Amino acid sequence: MNRRDEIAANLAAVRQRIAAACAAVQRHPDEITLIAVTKTYPASDVVHLAALGVREVGENRDQEAAGKAAEVRAAGADVRWHFVGQLQRNKARSVASYADLVHSVDRPALAAALAEAAAKVRDRPLDVLIQVNLDPTAPEVSDPLHRGGVSPGSVAALAELIGKDEALRLRGVMAVAPVNDDAGAAFARLAAVAAGLRADHPNATVVSAGMSGDLEEAIAHGATHVRVGTALLGKRALLG
Repeated sequence: MNRRDEIAANLAAVRQRIAAACAAVQRHPDEITLIAVTKTYPASDVVHLAALGVREVGENRDQEAAGKAAEVRAAGADVRWHFVGQLQRNKARSVASYADLVHSVDRPALAAALAEAAAKVRDRPLDVLIQVNLDPTAPEVSDPLHRGGVSPGSVAALAELIGKDEALRLRGVMAVAPVNDDAGAAFARLAAVAAGLRADHPNATVVSAGMSGDLEEAIAHGATHVRVGTALLGKRALLG
């Protein structure tokens, strides 16, 4: 089986899982946006995905993503780039130049850096999500030892800050289920945070949650976007 056929078979299986998860909670599959997370995979895989109808692509390291975005563009593939990883402020300008949606805004300083960069390198606002830390044992601020993200109680303040900057557009929330915790319970907490955010920011409708191992639980609790890598593209090579 060649690589494109392998990806096509995996894609069909993932779409079947999404459809089944939606049917279980009386949602329509069209409500779910599939983001193919292509970190460590080559640009050629992104081109295959685009040809198969997947146009939303996620990356989590700017060092890899910036070059890959250029390769894919040169190949003529039309995709939207999602930056889904932890982001340092000094990478804000680069990410703002190619990303259509940044999922991992988790502190005021990062929001400010992205806003400054977006104002300089973009002709339209940069869409962003607030990353929420669903681990009840995590510190109040982002910490390298944890998944990242603000505590649920800090979302409103960060949202207010983002909402005041014309260079950014708040689109919703993102989270990763904590390790050694029930994914369904974690995503239920995220659903409550998302509902509270929408009450004050009606256009913040995106709930980015769920990956290869827990997309069903995420969809059951209102996810609008699922971030899938391994189930689509296979086991990742270890980074050196």
